[in-house]
Amino acid sequence: MNIEEQIQAYISSQPEPKRNDLQALHNTMLRVMPGYKLWFLDGKNSENKTVANPNIGYGLHTITYADGKTRDFYQIGLSANKTGISVYIMGIDDKTYLARTYGEKIGKASVSGYCIKFKKLQDINLEILEAAIRSGIENKHA
Repeated sequence: MNIEEQIQAYISSQPEPKRNDLQALHNTMLRVMPGYKLWFLDGKNSENKTVANPNIGYGLHTITYADGKTRDFYQIGLSANKTGISVYIMGIDDKTYLARTYGEKIGKASVSGYCIKFKKLQDINLEILEAAIRSGIENKHA
Protein backbone atom coordinates (compact mmCIF):
# COMPACT_ATOMS: atom_id res chain seq x y z
CA MET A 1 0.00 0.00 0.00
CA ASN A 2 1.20 3.48 -0.77
CA ILE A 3 0.98 6.30 1.80
CA GLU A 4 -2.37 7.62 0.58
CA GLU A 5 -3.87 4.11 0.79
CA GLN A 6 -2.44 3.66 4.30
CA ILE A 7 -3.97 6.98 5.35
CA GLN A 8 -7.39 6.02 3.96
CA ALA A 9 -7.21 2.58 5.62
CA TYR A 10 -6.34 4.24 8.94
CA ILE A 11 -9.18 6.75 8.68
CA SER A 12 -11.62 4.01 7.62
CA SER A 13 -10.62 1.88 10.61
CA GLN A 14 -11.83 4.51 13.09
CA PRO A 15 -15.29 4.31 14.67
CA GLU A 16 -17.85 7.00 13.91
CA PRO A 17 -17.99 9.95 14.51
CA LYS A 18 -14.18 10.01 14.78
CA ARG A 19 -13.88 8.62 11.22
CA ASN A 20 -15.82 11.55 9.73
CA ASP A 21 -13.89 14.06 11.85
CA LEU A 22 -10.52 12.61 10.77
CA GLN A 23 -11.59 12.59 7.13
CA ALA A 24 -12.75 16.22 7.38
CA LEU A 25 -9.42 17.22 8.98
CA HIS A 26 -7.46 15.27 6.36
CA ASN A 27 -9.40 17.06 3.60
CA THR A 28 -8.68 20.40 5.32
CA MET A 29 -4.98 19.57 5.49
CA LEU A 30 -4.86 18.65 1.79
CA ARG A 31 -6.53 21.98 0.99
CA VAL A 32 -4.28 24.02 3.33
CA MET A 33 -1.07 22.19 2.35
CA PRO A 34 -1.52 21.21 -1.33
CA GLY A 35 1.43 19.31 -2.74
CA TYR A 36 3.17 18.96 0.64
CA LYS A 37 4.77 15.65 1.57
CA LEU A 38 2.37 13.10 3.12
CA TRP A 39 3.45 10.76 5.92
CA PHE A 40 1.87 7.79 7.62
CA LEU A 41 3.45 6.46 10.80
CA ASP A 42 1.89 3.24 12.06
CA GLY A 43 3.05 3.77 15.65
CA LYS A 44 5.32 0.71 15.66
CA ASN A 45 9.02 0.58 16.45
CA SER A 46 11.70 -1.43 14.64
CA GLU A 47 10.65 -4.54 16.59
CA ASN A 48 7.04 -4.10 15.36
CA LYS A 49 5.83 -3.19 18.86
CA THR A 50 3.17 -0.50 19.15
CA VAL A 51 4.76 2.48 20.91
CA ALA A 52 2.44 5.30 19.81
CA ASN A 53 -0.89 5.96 18.13
CA PRO A 54 -0.68 5.84 14.34
CA ASN A 55 -0.55 9.29 12.80
CA ILE A 56 -0.85 11.13 9.52
CA GLY A 57 1.71 13.81 8.75
CA TYR A 58 1.89 16.72 6.33
CA GLY A 59 4.87 18.77 5.20
CA LEU A 60 8.52 18.50 6.15
CA HIS A 61 10.22 19.65 9.34
CA THR A 62 13.78 18.83 10.38
CA ILE A 63 14.19 17.93 14.04
CA THR A 64 17.58 18.75 15.53
CA TYR A 65 18.46 16.78 18.64
CA ALA A 66 20.67 17.95 21.52
CA ASP A 67 23.58 15.89 20.19
CA GLY A 68 23.37 17.73 16.84
CA LYS A 69 21.84 14.83 14.88
CA THR A 70 18.90 15.66 12.65
CA ARG A 71 15.87 13.77 11.43
CA ASP A 72 13.19 14.59 8.89
CA PHE A 73 9.67 14.59 10.29
CA TYR A 74 6.30 16.11 9.45
CA GLN A 75 5.29 19.72 10.16
CA ILE A 76 1.67 18.98 11.06
CA GLY A 77 0.31 15.67 12.33
CA LEU A 78 -3.13 14.15 12.97
CA SER A 79 -3.80 11.22 15.25
CA ALA A 80 -6.84 9.52 16.72
CA ASN A 81 -6.51 8.66 20.40
CA LYS A 82 -8.78 6.99 22.96
CA THR A 83 -10.59 10.20 23.84
CA GLY A 84 -10.57 12.05 20.52
CA ILE A 85 -8.14 13.58 18.05
CA SER A 86 -4.75 15.25 18.41
CA VAL A 87 -3.29 17.80 16.00
CA TYR A 88 0.48 18.22 16.31
CA ILE A 89 2.20 21.41 15.15
CA MET A 90 5.92 20.76 15.08
CA GLY A 91 8.80 23.22 15.25
CA ILE A 92 7.40 25.65 17.78
CA ASP A 93 10.25 27.01 19.87
CA ASP A 94 8.04 29.00 22.25
CA LYS A 95 6.16 26.30 24.19
CA THR A 96 3.53 28.82 25.37
CA TYR A 97 2.72 30.11 21.85
CA LEU A 98 -0.17 27.77 20.94
CA ALA A 99 -1.97 28.04 24.27
CA ARG A 100 -1.42 31.80 24.50
CA THR A 101 -2.45 32.53 20.91
CA TYR A 102 -5.27 30.01 20.30
CA GLY A 103 -6.18 28.37 23.63
CA GLU A 104 -9.05 30.64 24.67
CA LYS A 105 -10.48 30.98 21.14
CA ILE A 106 -10.40 27.37 19.93
CA GLY A 107 -13.23 25.94 22.02
CA LYS A 108 -13.27 22.72 24.06
CA ALA A 109 -9.67 21.62 23.51
CA SER A 110 -6.52 20.98 25.50
CA VAL A 111 -3.66 23.05 24.07
CA SER A 112 -0.04 22.29 24.98
CA GLY A 113 3.34 23.29 23.58
CA TYR A 114 2.80 21.59 20.22
CA CYS A 115 -0.51 19.68 20.49
CA ILE A 116 -4.19 20.59 20.24
CA LYS A 117 -6.37 17.77 21.56
CA PHE A 118 -10.16 17.60 21.41
CA LYS A 119 -12.99 15.05 21.53
CA LYS A 120 -14.97 16.01 18.44
CA LEU A 121 -14.54 18.46 15.60
CA GLN A 122 -17.83 20.15 16.56
CA ASP A 123 -16.29 21.02 19.96
CA ILE A 124 -13.77 23.41 18.41
CA ASN A 125 -13.65 26.41 16.11
CA LEU A 126 -12.24 24.99 12.88
CA GLU A 127 -11.20 28.46 11.66
CA ILE A 128 -9.02 28.90 14.76
CA LEU A 129 -7.53 25.41 14.32
CA GLU A 130 -6.76 26.23 10.69
CA ALA A 131 -5.14 29.53 11.76
CA ALA A 132 -2.92 27.61 14.22
CA ILE A 133 -1.97 25.14 11.47
CA ARG A 134 -1.22 27.93 8.99
CA SER A 135 0.93 29.65 11.61
CA GLY A 136 2.83 26.39 12.08
CA ILE A 137 3.36 26.07 8.35
CA GLU A 138 4.55 29.65 8.02
CA ASN A 139 6.63 29.23 11.18
CA LYS A 140 5.69 32.71 12.41
CA HIS A 141 6.41 31.70 15.99
CA ALA A 142 10.05 30.68 15.63
